[in-house]
Amino acid sequence: MDKKNNLESILEFNKEFVKNKEYEKYNTTKTPDRKMVVVSCMDTRLTELLPQAMSIKNGDAKIIKNAGGVIIHPFGSAMRSILVSIYEFDVKEVYVVAHDECGMCNLNTSNTIQKMLDRGIDEATINTLYNSGIDVSQWLHGFSCIEESLKRSVSIVRNHPLLPKGIHVHGLIINPVTGKLRVFENGND
Repeated sequence: MDKKNNLESILEFNKEFVKNKEYEKYNTTKTPDRKMVVVSCMDTRLTELLPQAMSIKNGDAKIIKNAGGVIIHPFGSAMRSILVSIYEFDVKEVYVVAHDECGMCNLNTSNTIQKMLDRGIDEATINTLYNSGIDVSQWLHGFSCIEESLKRSVSIVRNHPLLPKGIHVHGLIINPVTGKLRVFENGND
């Protein structure tokens, strides 16, 4: 389905959704009832599975999704969202949830860059980024080991200079087929 048809379909559905007041069952506040924020991967298998597997309902948690579910930089957007959740929405727990079979694990960045070139990105643009100190291949890479990536992400959050005392930071790994959770780092210990 092309974008135009997809957009038209979405808008048509939305018109009925609003008309029938289906949104009413989702009404809640901005503040998460369970005082938690979850960082997870954008993998389509986790869209509904992760909240169900964690017993999270609309209004329970702030959910941050990105490729790999990683916190790459202590002052990047994921960490900023975590800190805003803590200070503005009274979050007390952070869950970083990785998953088995993640596409960001050992991503073939040469392949991805070639796809960029094939879709019209000028090779000079890629070279300019490299020459400016941005290693596009490294930036796209993701990680080589799910456990090491999760350990690093949890450490960035736990050791952040702006993280207040008393915030529990957990690291979990979810099976993207069964939803089974494994505790990798227990922030209550």
